[in-house]
Amino acid sequence: MNYWMVKTEPNSYSWDDFTKNGEDVWDGVRNYQARNFLKEMQLGDPVLFYHSGKDKAVVGVAEVSQEAFPDPKDGAWVAVSLKMKQALANPVTLETIKSEDRLSGMLMLRQSRLSVMSVTKDEFNVILGLGK
Repeated sequence: MNYWMVKTEPNSYSWDDFTKNGEDVWDGVRNYQARNFLKEMQLGDPVLFYHSGKDKAVVGVAEVSQEAFPDPKDGAWVAVSLKMKQALANPVTLETIKSEDRLSGMLMLRQSRLSVMSVTKDEFNVILGLGK
């Protein structure tokens, strides 16, 4: 099992939008490294849902419900389907992530513009703990 994070601008697609749908296609990724991460996602892998832009916080957890397939908007790229699992009781802000020593090695802190990325099991669990 692998662990992931997806980032989205809440004014274009928010956690609330996602929970209304319950499950949705994660498409529109146009970065080669992020595309490669999408290709590595496996059915059932847990995914942190991060609001970028103004909010800058992990707000919920999803899981991969369908592995990589051609992006419906541009078949040269790939998409996955994600299913909503749970909202975090307390969003974990970027400020909190930066101040937590156990999260200092996170890929999101080194490549902040990446919209899909891997996280370690330990990083995932620390964020879940902070979100309780």
